[in-house]
Amino acid sequence: MKKQMGKNIVNTYVTGMGIITSAGDSVQNFERALKNGTSNIGYSQNKSVNHSHVICGEVHEDSVHNRLDKYMNAAYIPERSKKSARSLIYKSSYQVQAALATVFEAFCQADLFDSPIAGERMSIIVSGNNLTNSLQQKNYDKSRINPEYLSPQLALQFMDTYHIGVISEVFGIKGEGFTTGGASASGNVAIIKAKQLIDSGLADLCIVVGSLADLTDMELQTFYNIGALGGKKYINEPEQACRPFDENHEGFIYGQGAGCLILENEKSVNARGCRPVAEILGGVMQLDGNHSSNPNEVGEIQVIQRVLYETGTDFGEINYINAHGTSSPLGDETELNAIRKVFKEHACDIWINSTKGITGHCLYSAGIIEAIASIIQMEAGFVHPNINLDNPIDGNLKLAGKSMIPVEIKMALSNSFGFGGINTSVLLKNVKYSL
Repeated sequence: MKKQMGKNIVNTYVTGMGIITSAGDSVQNFERALKNGTSNIGYSQNKSVNHSHVICGEVHEDSVHNRLDKYMNAAYIPERSKKSARSLIYKSSYQVQAALATVFEAFCQADLFDSPIAGERMSIIVSGNNLTNSLQQKNYDKSRINPEYLSPQLALQFMDTYHIGVISEVFGIKGEGFTTGGASASGNVAIIKAKQLIDSGLADLCIVVGSLADLTDMELQTFYNIGALGGKKYINEPEQACRPFDENHEGFIYGQGAGCLILENEKSVNARGCRPVAEILGGVMQLDGNHSSNPNEVGEIQVIQRVLYETGTDFGEINYINAHGTSSPLGDETELNAIRKVFKEHACDIWINSTKGITGHCLYSAGIIEAIASIIQMEAGFVHPNINLDNPIDGNLKLAGKSMIPVEIKMALSNSFGFGGINTSVLLKNVKYSL
């Protein structure tokens, strides 16, 4: 057990991961997409802004159902879990189904079906809020014309906590459970809170789920109106629209994705004999005292400095940053300025990348998906390409280019910053240097 700043910090490991994005519907397929720079960003089949197509990395319901069906039919999953999932799948939204599929994958990787722990020692955190607006939109006309025919189940389903209830029932989780609303930083907030639960001794294991954001046309239109949504310059070349740190960036490209990380304390890892894939050293969240959407350089500097200080990590130990990197001009420039000021002369030695160039901005699940991307790169020893980086906004920093680069990543920062002045940074360590 390590101690920093008078706090007990428990060694916390990632023992399982699961993911569904437009780029890949499993950890294995996602790794392939990262190595090859495959984004699958294109025109949405379901969303529009100003009555025209939205450019996004879209996850289709069929891919969610197919992935979940594979786990339902797998021989290594107990019949209890299959039966519970089947009884809920047909009355759950596809966002919940996507979450279930990622938890199944993570449970399998963590060997939790064959080597379980008590439900009371497992907790769950789902990242995001306002998760069911699209479900409410689909029921709006029915509620006006024939309100008596609305499904009684909608009373449960329109609450964000339905994710908690379904996942906890299927997987027998009986510890603490809650959702974290932190806008684009929600995923990192969930990771940070999970680490705090484990540090406090309230849980031995915490399942962290990044919920798929199924935005309504109205929500997308407001992002467009505020100037946050990109894709105008590349409306005829959608695959080139998401351009983190490129001079032609113009705003974020909406991405859909769900992800799951299983965090577990060292005692539980040793007792179960499972193999961790990374260590979570710590994470910091800090507010700017600002209700708006503009990034704050000081706030970003402070969360990075604090996570290094609180974990006792030297600047020189970091050699990879998975940046927030949304492809918006002000956001990208502010983040690079913050990195320069924190790391000073060492900043030029750190690989800087943005997974959003491949997935789009997955909003509530972004932090979890990007932590998974960072862990995959740590394990396999590479930095994935930033496929549309033609003209970098900074010629001195080591911005990942258009091809995969072999790199041994020892420690990685994963940054997420959200509307409302929410700044977060999570520090990951390659398990080769931990055990």
